[in-house]
Amino acid sequence: MADSQIVTRFAPSPTGYLHIGGGRTALFNWLFARGRGGKFLLRIEDTDRERSTPEATAAILQGLTWLGLDWDGEVVSQFDRAPRHAEVAHEMLTRGTAYKCFSTAAEIEAFREAEKARGVSYPVFLSPWRDADPITYPDAPYVIRMKAPRTGETLIDDKVQGTVTIQNATLDDMIVLRSDGTPTYMLAVVVDDHDMGVTHVIRGDDHLNNAARQQMVYDAMGWAVPVWAHIPLIHGPDGKKLSKRHGATGVHDYQAMGYPAAGMRNYLTRLGWAHGDAEIFTTDEAKKIFDLEGIGRSPARLDFKKLENVCGHHIAMMPDAALLQELQGYLAAAGRSALTEGQYDLLAKALYCVKDRAKTFPELIEKARFALTSRPIVPDEAAAKALDSVSRGILKSLTPRLQNVSWTKDALESILNDVAAENGIGFGKLAQPLRAALAGRSATPSVFDMMLVIGQDETIARLKEASA
Repeated sequence: MADSQIVTRFAPSPTGYLHIGGGRTALFNWLFARGRGGKFLLRIEDTDRERSTPEATAAILQGLTWLGLDWDGEVVSQFDRAPRHAEVAHEMLTRGTAYKCFSTAAEIEAFREAEKARGVSYPVFLSPWRDADPITYPDAPYVIRMKAPRTGETLIDDKVQGTVTIQNATLDDMIVLRSDGTPTYMLAVVVDDHDMGVTHVIRGDDHLNNAARQQMVYDAMGWAVPVWAHIPLIHGPDGKKLSKRHGATGVHDYQAMGYPAAGMRNYLTRLGWAHGDAEIFTTDEAKKIFDLEGIGRSPARLDFKKLENVCGHHIAMMPDAALLQELQGYLAAAGRSALTEGQYDLLAKALYCVKDRAKTFPELIEKARFALTSRPIVPDEAAAKALDSVSRGILKSLTPRLQNVSWTKDALESILNDVAAENGIGFGKLAQPLRAALAGRSATPSVFDMMLVIGQDETIARLKEASA
């Protein structure tokens, strides 16, 4: 397998949105494959027809697309491959690694009850048909069961969990094909992974117990077993399994909350995986350094403060054009109004003085409020306090002096410092009413940056309005 191309896959069930844990699993598979020139495949495990919906499939694809995880080839539908799964089950019959079982549900239940009466806590059904002569087969419905080893151990060589030992006595002869001819999940997964050429199965450790049964299917068919890597689940800040009580659990929620995709990729990559002291890295860097050895065995805890810190770095690093494009996507996902052409142009001008200080897109919009808002500027409570009669008088005297000045930072700085000195106040005392007049807020970018972004005419108009 070392000489073959790396092939990973993500195989969600389309019964709801893309969970943040599923997003991280997909990301790990994607990084591992992309960093090694391999393939990342996508399979929708839609065999549960009652719970699987097209809307859920669309939501999963949308979540992966937002995260920036592209897949190779067409999306595979597990349901569509049912005839192939049944074919393999019958091939196992031919090989003698599976058998027809005619036991009824009542007979199986009676067996288990008898075993419990004997003090067996978790009885493993021993079918009387395992070694039956076909000549004794009745004309009745049957399932196909795989012949599990009755003695010894099954070893799972896992790249994250280490060597996991399963006692074969605890494994039943699992059903691979139901009496109605439909395959079971355990069979379908293995057949699909084999046919898709999957070399590495990287998935949540809630599937670890399945690996022993699935490995037996590989052995029964004489197929090469893929590399197993079962990653711990994500827990909430309190150490308990992540649920809605901890806040957002769906990938789409994070887009609507205003986290940039690159920041989410960075954060999720580091959630349960480490590479020295590296905390902030680009996606290209992550592809180069991601490996299975760096994945920890303990559940990772979601930390929103750390997420915001990482996202802040990525907003600051992002090229302006990409930032504006993703910001538009955020507004749509959050159900907020799109930017007008004028707002878009002004925000593009303002990014240089706001992007370094924002950790999320809502923060970015708030910091750029001075460029996105229009007159009349309504100050908030804190800003309004800065617009007392004295301050308004100073702004009124400032306005004419801005009429014919060269609109550069040096020229503006010279005038504002002169006005502050003439009124016997420090520049900070002048800056507060200016912030209130220009942005309606007490916390803003520098007054010089705001004046340069909105321009001379708009600056003068806002100062006149505030000093009236």
